[in-house]
Amino acid sequence: MTAADEIVALIDRDELVEFALEICNIDSSVGFETEVAEHLHGWMAREGFAPRKVGMLADRFNLLGRLPGTGGGYSLLFNGHMDTYSAREFDGVQLDPGRDELHKAWIEDDLLIGDGIVNDKGPVAAFLIAAKAIKASGHQLKGDLILTTVVAETDHESADETPGIEVGTKEIGARYLVTHGGIADYALVVEGTGFAPVWVEAGKAWFNVTLISEGPALYTPYVPDRTTPAKSPNMLVAASAAIEALETWAADYQIRNTYKCAGGIVIPKVNLGAIRGGDPTRPILSSQLCSLYLDVRTNPYQDPLQVRDEIRAVLDGIGLGHDVDLYSYRRGYEAENIDRLADAVVRSYRAHFDSDPPPVSPPTSSMWRDANFFNEVGIPSMSFGPRSATHAVKRSLTIESLYEAACLYARIAVDICDQEKG
Repeated sequence: MTAADEIVALIDRDELVEFALEICNIDSSVGFETEVAEHLHGWMAREGFAPRKVGMLADRFNLLGRLPGTGGGYSLLFNGHMDTYSAREFDGVQLDPGRDELHKAWIEDDLLIGDGIVNDKGPVAAFLIAAKAIKASGHQLKGDLILTTVVAETDHESADETPGIEVGTKEIGARYLVTHGGIADYALVVEGTGFAPVWVEAGKAWFNVTLISEGPALYTPYVPDRTTPAKSPNMLVAASAAIEALETWAADYQIRNTYKCAGGIVIPKVNLGAIRGGDPTRPILSSQLCSLYLDVRTNPYQDPLQVRDEIRAVLDGIGLGHDVDLYSYRRGYEAENIDRLADAVVRSYRAHFDSDPPPVSPPTSSMWRDANFFNEVGIPSMSFGPRSATHAVKRSLTIESLYEAACLYARIAVDICDQEKG
């Protein structure tokens, strides 16, 4: 029996389930991570991982714990986020943001139910329990094992707000952690991939597309007879023509910019996420302005300014006055020098399942996740974790898949950290 086998034998399935439910029943909607962060800080301290708080803000801090190695081995960092994306009240998007599944967790038959279970506190529980088993085994890793949990992975970004008014930003989460000591030779981000190793992810460029009328705001009795939406003096009406043209462009854009590599397939899609315009207290006036907010995904090697120029050309083509502003951009990355970690993941998967990991699902590798922050600073990073096939309709993981995640994380840690560093 190998050291990894002995460690896996120490992983207690019931303890894992209890711990996952414990932290997932501490509601940590994005912006409200303090309580679960304090809870995890206490757990790490009791288990001997010497945690420290790494935070830009006193009430929204990241955690960094450590299992020191004896020296001479590669270090591995596990990372997962404590926040869940669900708002606590209506946010203009979700019809029922208060439903239990988004803020609580429970067992149904062989399933663990809850948004926190799948994204991302369930996998966090798995790597922490795996680390506990490694420590309890008495096996001395050569390299350090770093345990990190972060805030703000699902956070908002500023759009039209006055500078200095905080609405949220990813800068306070994994990016802040990385620049304040959260580094290692390799990083494994425990996001849901269906246990497919993913080491390429999309970038995202957010555009404010403002449609601008050349004429005045018109009082309803003076609105001219209808022609086509694109020729309307009301930019709320003209927006329908802009949206149709942009949707046609988006269908072609994602085909032209699809990127394939060993770490996954990036299909960069486009989403119209918000519209602002008009005054609901005075609908007697047509709107001279209407803003469309686009999330445009990019492959790791695209120029966002070229994307901006394409959007301008689309609107020029239908004769609409406009201003296109790139108000948020985060590049996606394909990991470099990832082979050692990728090989360790494959070996660990084979040791546990006697088969190779499944292929990557394109939507999974077309996301933007915190692995990008590690790859940005040159730490080879991948996303790897359990994911339900029914994630979009039922936020759940099987108990078995969460247990398998803990076992795999333990095996990967032993494999990487026990390799002699050249």
